[in-house]
Amino acid sequence: QVQLVESGGGLVQAGASRRLSCAGSDSSFSIYNIGWFRQAPGKEREFVAYINWGGARTDYADFVKGRFTMSRNNAENTVFLQMNSLKPEDTAMYYCAAQARESNYYETGSYDSWGQGTQVTVSL
Repeated sequence: QVQLVESGGGLVQAGASRRLSCAGSDSSFSIYNIGWFRQAPGKEREFVAYINWGGARTDYADFVKGRFTMSRNNAENTVFLQMNSLKPEDTAMYYCAAQARESNYYETGSYDSWGQGTQVTVSL
């Protein structure tokens, strides 16, 4: 299974932008669909965004539509999550996950491997 490493998290002010990256360990990364999830303290992990293996299809949770954009560069084994107009409620640990076969990408159980996460904290 491909190994994933997230980066780009940090402390930002409300209204600012941040770009998260998810790097895959090898070229097999290009055949995986990738999802972004987040988990705030005391809450369940929730779906944020999805991109299929070729990058032609994306989907977003309603609470980030119009603010977040997901993209990928398979030549560099990397997926990005561009986050704009950040809100305090976006504060969470953000995780990327790889899915070998397309299924219900909203569900955490449909993914085969996960990164360790990167913390995003949005202050007022």
